[in-house]
Amino acid sequence: MKLLNKLFILTATAIAISSCQGDLLDTKPYDKASSGSMWSNENFCTMGVASIYATLREGYVAKEAYLMEAFSVGATCRDNDYPLLAGTASIGSGIFSDYWKQHYAGIYRANDAIVHLPDAPISESVKGKLLSEAKVLRAFYYYKLNAVFRGVPYYNTPMELDQADKPRESEENIWNFCIQDLTDAINDPNFPDRIATGKAEWGHVTKSVAYALRGKIYLWTKEWSKAEADFRKVGELGHSLFQDGYKQLFKEANEQSDEAIFSLQCIDNNGSTYGNSMSFRYGGRTTFGSCWNTMLASVDFVETYENIDGSKFNWDEYIPGFSSLDIKDREVFFLRNTDPVTVKAQYREIGFDGTEEALDDMVKKIKAKVDGRLEKLSDKAKALYLPAGNEARIKAAYDSRDPRLAQTVITPYATYDGSGNSVDHTFTSRWPYYGADTDYPYDLRTDTQSHLYYLFRKFVAEGSSEMTNREQSPIDLPIIRYATVVIGLAEALNEQGKTDEAIEWLNKVRQRAGVALLNSNTATMVQGQEDMRVRIQNEFRWETAGEGVDFYEELRWKTWKESKFNNADGTAGMKDVWGTITYPYTWGGDQYYVWPIPKHETDMNKSLTQNSGWN
Repeated sequence: MKLLNKLFILTATAIAISSCQGDLLDTKPYDKASSGSMWSNENFCTMGVASIYATLREGYVAKEAYLMEAFSVGATCRDNDYPLLAGTASIGSGIFSDYWKQHYAGIYRANDAIVHLPDAPISESVKGKLLSEAKVLRAFYYYKLNAVFRGVPYYNTPMELDQADKPRESEENIWNFCIQDLTDAINDPNFPDRIATGKAEWGHVTKSVAYALRGKIYLWTKEWSKAEADFRKVGELGHSLFQDGYKQLFKEANEQSDEAIFSLQCIDNNGSTYGNSMSFRYGGRTTFGSCWNTMLASVDFVETYENIDGSKFNWDEYIPGFSSLDIKDREVFFLRNTDPVTVKAQYREIGFDGTEEALDDMVKKIKAKVDGRLEKLSDKAKALYLPAGNEARIKAAYDSRDPRLAQTVITPYATYDGSGNSVDHTFTSRWPYYGADTDYPYDLRTDTQSHLYYLFRKFVAEGSSEMTNREQSPIDLPIIRYATVVIGLAEALNEQGKTDEAIEWLNKVRQRAGVALLNSNTATMVQGQEDMRVRIQNEFRWETAGEGVDFYEELRWKTWKESKFNNADGTAGMKDVWGTITYPYTWGGDQYYVWPIPKHETDMNKSLTQNSGWN
């Protein structure tokens, strides 16, 4: 279990104080008396800035990254209640107002600090550091607002609720305000470059965060050379790619690696509420605590993962005729083995030590389940079933892929080290499901047993020792990590026509992943700037799947319609792994690239104009 560092303790204290003062999403961060006294000594000033960090614990800000992952290319949600995916979003949809309020809460707190710290009776060195932290966090909150609303009211002083009457600033102006805050922080000699692993101050924003965030903003403004310079600076400050395995990067032991730039700190401390719920939302019933797999990996996305040699994946190369078969009939390839000799050998191999009679009974019941699925398929499909080799055939289609696939997603017939009734077992994803959490054959059980979906492996607890509460994972959530900086640098270089150098940088990420490097064989030869642009976008998706950050890039690239909705051709949606749609996505129109100003805000502030296409 991790030690509580200084920032975490201060943030928890700030949250506790805040909770005694009412709903801070709709008021100033402190009442009039406490706002003045908060900045009266160094301890109070430090706590005041910690309250700005506390906003990161709001769902749409950082803590519940799965909420934004629902809109990313890599995921889908089994709850069919996202208006943006159903094409039914309106100015009154709750997501818009919640997102707005949560980020402005952080801005209000930052403004309070930025206005009062200059007069605080503390040393200039501490003052400069705290002011820089407040400015970086304010820039981050405005960055996230501007990415979706493209122009919002700009407040840089604390205010009462009835004073929130400013009109919107342009998208360009908001970016410029963010850049100014970040530049101020970068230029402050009291602001540290970065904080070393294990230090009590670890987790505070630093110059490396400011450079990385400013570089991301320059990608939005298409100031490619400036983005390049900032991203290079992040590496010069000591950040690098974690080299002990992609999967291990997302484990608690490695959350302070040199790859970590800006993270939400989490802890599972015997009943605390300062963890995150990613394992609960991504894990299945055989994950510690019996989880809900609310969010699932997208079928369309899984099929984009390249073969390990960098060539495009094609089902027909592994299963001839796969793509020409009716979609529902493709289920035949995902069915488990039923040949008695084969199945018995498999189960003995994983440790079944019961009687032969018990094993025969298990095999018989499994066959009955498979036969029930086969009866729903065409005669043509039934003839393609391999009683002794079905599992090996389908497994081969996943085993030779980009290794990040298996480290991010639990694919059919892959194993997962889970927990059944708090007892550790190795489970296998089989279809159809049979068995119990604490008995052979230890099928991976989900909360959606009538379907075969792709479950996430990333951020999901293994065994029963990684957490004590299923809804409070201690794994820090990455907000910015060095891999995304490297990919951003590759993009900035490519957009300047420096494609060869962009390839070199993107290959650093691919090399860590264990997939063929660009320009290393025929399949990976880059065919110019446009081809490289697409490769960079795909690399970002594969590298960050499950992290809740891809959606913002899809908006910036203006690829969301293409990548999430299959160009609105009616084939996108939540699907079983063989492609049958459980429910479809509906593209609501190009206005979805820019969110509407929430109705609640336009009702209160008549100066606010609405975005085009929303009424």
